[in-house]
Amino acid sequence: MSMVTALAPGLQDGVHDSQQAFRAVLDALARPGQLRWIGTALPGVALGGAMARLLLSMCDEETSVWWQSDDADLQQWLRFHTGAPVAEQPGLASFAVFAEPDPALLLGTFAAGTAEAPEFSSTLLIEIPSFQNGTILQWRGPGIADVQQVAVQGLPDDFWLQWQLNHAAFPQGVDIVFTCGDSAMGLPRTTCVSSQGSLPCM
Repeated sequence: MSMVTALAPGLQDGVHDSQQAFRAVLDALARPGQLRWIGTALPGVALGGAMARLLLSMCDEETSVWWQSDDADLQQWLRFHTGAPVAEQPGLASFAVFAEPDPALLLGTFAAGTAEAPEFSSTLLIEIPSFQNGTILQWRGPGIADVQQVAVQGLPDDFWLQWQLNHAAFPQGVDIVFTCGDSAMGLPRTTCVSSQGSLPCM
């Protein structure tokens, strides 16, 4: 393990930067499909700026994190700064980190909460190549005035079919934060996603 990477800096102004990032991601989830600036990359951390800053701002010793890649340096870095333990199984994770889109991503393997306690579910943080170059889809739901057109790039072919099932399970289901570089976009389970010309979800 590289001590340089494991002990790479956290947020420069821990309280202020963490509060700013936390407010921004809450706003992103409250207004699905709208971009929110989170912050620039952190020195020595092999994650995009938004992803790294959100992990430092949302995680603590009670939030287990599942990692797409078995990168001990990143796991140690996050635990050093936040105390967040590693989740050995996706279904045990408070947060799941995808440093790049995964063609084998299965939303159903993560915690969906229960009807009585839907808050005990996973939030997935997924780094994507672009917010603009994918297939244009229509997002509807709470926080969206009418319809939001979104074109995130790089997701698995069956991702949106999986999302329809996740949305239909409300109040259970996972929430997603897409990141790209220094910005983030929220996709809460309350959001219906459909293709142009098709009927919106009910």
